[in-house]
Amino acid sequence: MKQEMVRVAPVALLPTPSGCAVFLGDNSGDNSGDNSGDSFGDKIILIYIDPSIGASINMALQQEKAPRPLTHDLFHGVLGAFGAEVTQVVIVKADGDVFFARLFLQVENELQQKKIVELDARPSDCIALAVRDSAPIYVLENVWSELNDVSGLLEDMKSSQSDSGDDDDLGFDDDFEDDDDIPF
Repeated sequence: MKQEMVRVAPVALLPTPSGCAVFLGDNSGDNSGDNSGDSFGDKIILIYIDPSIGASINMALQQEKAPRPLTHDLFHGVLGAFGAEVTQVVIVKADGDVFFARLFLQVENELQQKKIVELDARPSDCIALAVRDSAPIYVLENVWSELNDVSGLLEDMKSSQSDSGDDDDLGFDDDFEDDDDIPF
């Protein structure tokens, strides 16, 4: 039995006192994959991640290169050297604030024929790799339906940032604009 999935994409990435928050929104408002506007559906979820992974995701989304390869850049390069690429990420479970995901790779090289590999991985690492290959990110429908919509929280954060005089729009480069802010 094939399980239904909801396609999501990062809509905001924000530093928090204990790490980083990545906001994922469903693409029900637009199937083009263009995340540049307000084309997301009615729901946004939140996953807390390590700040270094947040910086890695941010750099990949901004198509910036670190002076030295970050861990996800290195792993992405190794995958490519062996003829593998990320084909999709599926968030399969949520237990409170802890999420579980599966990373799907397609491998094809001179030593082996085309093969699909499925790995257990942290969603944060999966997202960091998926954005490097422009691979789709999904959440199982039964998991998605159980998660709280944090659209209001994101709007509140935008409002409080505006009230504090910071006019940034909480995009992917918030608080990561300067190279001094990237933790490596």
